[in-house]
Parts: sequence; structure tokens; C-alpha cells
Amino acid sequence: MKYKEKTLFSWRRCAIIARTCAISAQLFAMSSSSVLGKRDRIAGLDRGLRLIEAFDETHPRLSPSTAARRTGMTRAAARRYLLTLQQLGYVESDGKLFSLTPRVLRLGWSYVDSANVARIAQPFLQRITSVLGGAAYFAVQDGDDVVFVARSGNRLVQNVGFMLGARVQANFASAGIAMLSCWPQEEVERWLSGRVFLPFTPHTVTTVDGVRELIATARSRGYALLEQQLDPGMRGIAVPIRSRTSEVVGGISVSLPMGSETTSAATSRALPVLREVEHSLLALL
Repeated sequence: MKYKEKTLFSWRRCAIIARTCAISAQLFAMSSSSVLGKRDRIAGLDRGLRLIEAFDETHPRLSPSTAARRTGMTRAAARRYLLTLQQLGYVESDGKLFSLTPRVLRLGWSYVDSANVARIAQPFLQRITSVLGGAAYFAVQDGDDVVFVARSGNRLVQNVGFMLGARVQANFASAGIAMLSCWPQEEVERWLSGRVFLPFTPHTVTTVDGVRELIATARSRGYALLEQQLDPGMRGIAVPIRSRTSEVVGGISVSLPMGSETTSAATSRALPVLREVEHSLLALL
């Protein structure tokens, strides 16, 4: 399989933030859908959010027919929802195809702005970058993916790594591997089952056994280390973040240029700082 072009991936990282439009609703639904009765559930809101999420990097523009296929609605229903979203300013249309407008980002940023854990983590991310350089992130698990809800980095690394709000498959991010390492093994196997791992660099781990080994290594070490999985020449180190009740609430990571620094030297330099932040957050969460 050929490696994806760098320009395509850069565009993908920019486009993928649109999927954050329903993060807050998704996280709420994950915790409450099992107990929400039919009388309390608003089906129209559910369908509207699913339709917004039907737009992604490979489907930036949708016809009513395509939207219907991607959401399981009828074409007529999909068209009505698209027209309603257009009236509200969340999508625009050329008469045939619909696409998201920047207004949809308000929904995703509502989560970023209101997330208590992300706000607490921000000053610690700034400390990480002031000591280590690079870019520091706080990520949370959302289904099978990770979402980056806080970020710190100087101007030299603004175009490196993950955008705030980006969603990626967990194996591509050191924070994702760190959080997966806290899962029971049967849940890890479920996550791995039938999953396709695409290569973004010549070093991307693309086999189930390889990703399983990354998770197992992180579990035994207590931290995750990834090198050149998404960006050539970049190294990620991460630790899981737990609350006082031992619940895993996210992962703190730092992305550093590899340069001439060895893996051992980078780990020795970064891990004490990450551990300090981990223990500090434990007292606050």
C-alpha cells in the first residue's frame, strides 16, 4: 500500500476538526443512553447530530441521497434535516450538494470551553512545554478514538502534531496507547478486532500484533512511547491520567522532534516531567 501524501494528511488534520461538532453530545450520550427512556429521548436531535457527523474528510460535501445512506434515514428525511441545518446556518448548499459551515465549530468548542478537566490541565501543559519544548496535549477517550481537548506549544511547533479538537484512531497517538494500556485485555482485543491500520509514514505500525505489542509495552512500563507514527522525525511520550477514584480520565502527552536525541535520552528527560504532572493532576481530579 502506498503511503498517503503528506499534503493529504495535513488537509485531513484540518478537516477532521469538523467532527468535534457533536463531541459534547456524544460524551453525554455515552454515559446516559443506557438509562434514557423513550419518553425522554428526542429522536430528531439524535438524527440531526448523526447527520452532522456524516460529514468527514472523505465526505466534505453530501447530497441528500448520500446523507441518507450514511445515516440510515430516508432521502426525504435527510433532505429535510439538511434544509433545516441550512436555515440555522450550520450547512450551506450549491443547490445540489451540502457542506458544513464554520458555525458548526461552535458546538465542538462548547465542549472544549466547558470541560473542567481540560481547563485544569492547561497550565500543566504549559509547564511541560516550557521545560521540554515541543507540544503538549491533554486527550480524552471518545468511543474508539481519542480527542485532543487541550494543547500547548510555542510558535515553532504550531504546525506540528495534532490540532486542538482533532480526533484520531487511538493507536496513532501516544496518549491513545497510554489510555488503551489501562483497558482490560478483553476490551483491548475487542478494539483490535477487525481494525485496519493505515500507514502514514514508513514507520507506522500497521499490524494487529504490532499495535497489541505497543499497548502491552505501555502497560508494563506505565507510559507510552511512539516514534514517527504520523509525522516523520517526531516522538510522542504519554502517561494516563487518573482521578482520585482511579478512573482514567485522559492522557497527557508531549510531542518532541527526534533530531539527534536518542530514545533513551528523550525518555529520561521527559518522563519525570510527565510523572510530576500526573501526580499533580491526581490531587485535583
